Amino acid sequence: MCGIAGVFHFDSDRKVDNILLKRITDVLSHRGPDGSGYYCENNIGLGHRRLSIIDLSTGDQPMFNEDKSIAIIFNGEIYNYLELREELKILGHKFFTQSDTEVIIRAYQHWGTDCQNKFNGMWAFALWDKRKNQLFISRDRIGEKPLFYSTHDNTFIFGSEIKSILAYDSPQIPNLELTELYLTLGYIPAPYTFYKNISKLQAGHYLLVSPNSVQEKKYWDLPEIDEDNMIQDKKIVNEKFENLLNDSIRIRMRSDVPYGAFLSGGLDSSSIVALMSKISSTPVQTFTIGFKEKIFDESKLARKVAEKFKTEHFEYFLEQGEFDESVKKILFQFDEPFGDSSAVPTGNVSKIASQKVKMVLTGDGGDEVLSGYNSYQAEKFATQYQKLPPLIRSSIPATLKFAGNIFSGNIRYKLNRIVKFLSNSNYSYDERLVSKMWSNPKLAESLIIDSGKQLRIEDFFSSFYKKYPVKNSFYKLMYYQLKILLPDDFLTKVDRMSMAHSLETRVPFLDYRLVEFMVHVHMNVKMEGYERKSVLRNTVGRQLPPSILKAPKRGFSMPLRDWFRGSDFKDKLESLCSGNYGINPSVVKILLNKGAQGKEDLGNFIWMMFILKKWKENQNK
Repeated sequence: MCGIAGVFHFDSDRKVDNILLKRITDVLSHRGPDGSGYYCENNIGLGHRRLSIIDLSTGDQPMFNEDKSIAIIFNGEIYNYLELREELKILGHKFFTQSDTEVIIRAYQHWGTDCQNKFNGMWAFALWDKRKNQLFISRDRIGEKPLFYSTHDNTFIFGSEIKSILAYDSPQIPNLELTELYLTLGYIPAPYTFYKNISKLQAGHYLLVSPNSVQEKKYWDLPEIDEDNMIQDKKIVNEKFENLLNDSIRIRMRSDVPYGAFLSGGLDSSSIVALMSKISSTPVQTFTIGFKEKIFDESKLARKVAEKFKTEHFEYFLEQGEFDESVKKILFQFDEPFGDSSAVPTGNVSKIASQKVKMVLTGDGGDEVLSGYNSYQAEKFATQYQKLPPLIRSSIPATLKFAGNIFSGNIRYKLNRIVKFLSNSNYSYDERLVSKMWSNPKLAESLIIDSGKQLRIEDFFSSFYKKYPVKNSFYKLMYYQLKILLPDDFLTKVDRMSMAHSLETRVPFLDYRLVEFMVHVHMNVKMEGYERKSVLRNTVGRQLPPSILKAPKRGFSMPLRDWFRGSDFKDKLESLCSGNYGINPSVVKILLNKGAQGKEDLGNFIWMMFILKKWKENQNK
């Protein structure tokens, strides 16, 4: 796990500035505090910051082949490197280190760019082929590791984070046409960034950069499915799923440094800890974030799992006094507006884990791979609900909405969610998908002062589903979550906040073999009736404490609505109604009043506006 950055001048006679290369690399020192390395030759420059996990003594980068015609910088891990190493030895290749980085070089020498299909891991790497005068840049299938790039000053610049490109003194032109998309999704999806001249390399894609062109190509995608011929044999599914998950954890526990696990108290992370405990010869170190607000706190559940599997357990409780520091951390780590507030507890659990270990396994990806979100229950329900007579479908939400006006606080929030759920069940899938976002398009549009040129969420989704023309709404949601929500929100969050504390995270649920298999599993096997994650419950779940299986899904979120209603936040909230950051202050006031009166839970949406305002203020400076 590391940070990489580089420069390629299209003019072959223009030499790379060593000082400049060091600058764009060293802004990533938090990603790799254990060492640095640089390669400069004529018009190509590669920089690397190292976090040592495997082959501590001979794994320094940039790494080269024997005659230095190939140079590579690499961020990530190739988990099946031992197996590939043996295969390549049989094919005649010699190895001089024990690192997975050298495996990439030999695999490229043997298979060319097809080597990407041989790797099981997470990565972003840049490989310079001197003979071809070509830079080969690849990002892993699912999008666990980031890669940004830009073309400026007749130069191609890339890095693990946007700050590397900004450190090159590239133009910082905000892409304000994405404001509505940000206020709706809470993040900026690939290939976009909030800068007009900087792009995200999409998951499963690679770049070929030469003096004459920058070509982006796709080497992997989610497999196409036959909706009328999905896998329905529960026994086969359960057996193969359990075998794949066990093997995924086994190869992800390969490490030359101490490691542990994030343990939220949810079904996914608890299952990972259960299987790790079987493999590990010593107690697994587990790390949990808790809240004093009980409705958000899962620390007691996490404790039960820790006790059951005899882990060495560590807890940390997050309080609202850390708000200002959290905002600063988000702005620095993400370089662009990122509105998922769960980045804050993710950063805090990463901080406490980094004091004990250098690598952790996490339960991320379980909801996407196993179709475990409540939204999948909603899709199943909508199909049945729309069979009821229209009069009944319209009268039930209206009655509950009337009842909700009598209450405030948690009761009202719950009734509002039920009303929204039932009302949405009358909509088409496209309308339901948009309604699942942090705000509806009309609200986002009303907030933006100059909303003329905006990338509309409807247009974004329409373009996306042209690539994945599935019919059933359950599978449509699956494609959206695996291809957009997971890489651009959740994996982005985990990468930035863990690397902020020089901590490597590994995600067993996202082994591509597991992803490809589960995509083909019938929805009624994944969700028996309305039971979430039936496959996991029927396999690893049997080893867990019963309270874990019975617990409602909470998600990894913060008690923002309660914090924002406190007197300590009065001045902060009022500040959202001032300043020039492109947001209509009168609409903001209406939203703040609704939140203050307990009419709506707008905590995360208000957080998103905080992040946007602070980011814009930093830009103005």
